[in-house]
Amino acid sequence: MSVDVAHIRPARAKDAPALSAAYEEAWRNAYQGIIPHLSLERMIARRGPRWWESTLRKRAPLLVLDFGGDAAGYVTFGRCRLGRAPFQGEIFELYLHPTYQGLGLGAKLFEGARIRLAEMRLKGLLVWALADNEAACGFYLSLGGKPTAEGAESFGDTSLRKIAFAWR
Repeated sequence: MSVDVAHIRPARAKDAPALSAAYEEAWRNAYQGIIPHLSLERMIARRGPRWWESTLRKRAPLLVLDFGGDAAGYVTFGRCRLGRAPFQGEIFELYLHPTYQGLGLGAKLFEGARIRLAEMRLKGLLVWALADNEAACGFYLSLGGKPTAEGAESFGDTSLRKIAFAWR
């Protein structure tokens, strides 16, 4: 008999506190030293439990990594914001609490989103990552993503380069 300690499921209202904590820790871990400190702190402060409660009530496409009953990370996805073929689907955010990183669980979240995008009949997938976030870029490359476009994201007076990874 096997026990699945980690699985992907739709988010529930009671996940708000855990998602808030996962977001905060994941963002600090991923972006400290990349995004200017004040901008990073403001972004984290805006995404507290109330924000998550509101988002979960809206029923946006959001899957969580359930690890032993707790939401340890999440992925948001939908129609590609670029609106051009062949990339109809997009993963907007994929974050894991740092405790759960490096165990293959991010790939499990990624695959869960790909399945849902396919169910939505959205072909091709795009994900953006800050170029200086070497862990994220390496993660998407390891999943077979191909760098396909570049852009910039502004944080206060700082502009950071971002890379789009694509899957057909």
